[in-house]
Amino acid sequence: MPVLRHSSYPGAPRYLINGHFETIIPSILRKVEGVVYERERLTLADGDFVDLDWIDRRRDKLVIMTHGLEGDSNRHYIKATAKLFVQQGWDVLAWNCRSCSGEMNRAFRLYNHGEIGDIAEVITHVLQTKPYCEVALVGFSMGGNIVLKYAGVHGRELPDVIRKVVAVSSPTDLEASAKQLDLPRNRFYRNRFMKKLIIKMQQKADLFPGKLDMTKLDQVRLWRDFDHHFSAPVNGYRDADDFYAQASAVNYMAGITVPTLLVNAQNDPLLSPECSPAWLAEKHPYLYLETPKTGGHVGFAVRGDEFSWAERRALAFVIGSV
Repeated sequence: MPVLRHSSYPGAPRYLINGHFETIIPSILRKVEGVVYERERLTLADGDFVDLDWIDRRRDKLVIMTHGLEGDSNRHYIKATAKLFVQQGWDVLAWNCRSCSGEMNRAFRLYNHGEIGDIAEVITHVLQTKPYCEVALVGFSMGGNIVLKYAGVHGRELPDVIRKVVAVSSPTDLEASAKQLDLPRNRFYRNRFMKKLIIKMQQKADLFPGKLDMTKLDQVRLWRDFDHHFSAPVNGYRDADDFYAQASAVNYMAGITVPTLLVNAQNDPLLSPECSPAWLAEKHPYLYLETPKTGGHVGFAVRGDEFSWAERRALAFVIGSV
């Protein structure tokens, strides 16, 4: 489908003066009330687990949401999207990637941008236990990359009930995104993510002696170094190059066979232009690419609205609007 040249996003409130403010202020200050989950623990095929947070009102439509790096089902963008879809008659499943639900997972592995086996098991479990006639996948940031890769890899083998896919602020090219994080202006995000991930790597090293060499932290100068010494080995990749090649959704999106929307702001501080592949969307029959001039990273605030523009955009696309 043609790239959507004109976005409906009206722009951020004036006090959010650039992409950094549009990203950070909602992340810190935004509160979403009235969302209550019921938790289910799903045991995976390898004996590990993920926690599923449900709003199940016995509707016949379900949205499955995937959070971002070091996020969880309680992030403001997940809870707000859940609230919005529930208001429109949908059930909600906000699943937590391994290690992200408040308890460290059991296996010598974590989650990562390219891990689609877990979401596949979640979807299989849902379809085997609940009679939904329509399912939509919505992912934010890392979660967007996951749902895009899942849809692309499965292609025509995607379960028939999955009708729409939406990805917001998604780093579809991980090597380019890693370089973006290393820019001096992005030091705040880089340090925040890395601090949290180092804690998890140390926990894995303590639980599995000899599996990770934590002295390699002294060799980490770039985000790529961290991925080479830690992200790759803990997740079964050969090295950083192998991780980036296998995990980047852009390498699989040609296989998508259901209407899919990718929304990336042009002023997103965490995403490079490579993450918004216009060259692919222009020739793809199912991929819609929308790149508002502003919005930040998972920001898209709108003055006077409890929901962000991206959350409303996701709903509108899922229920039928391009």
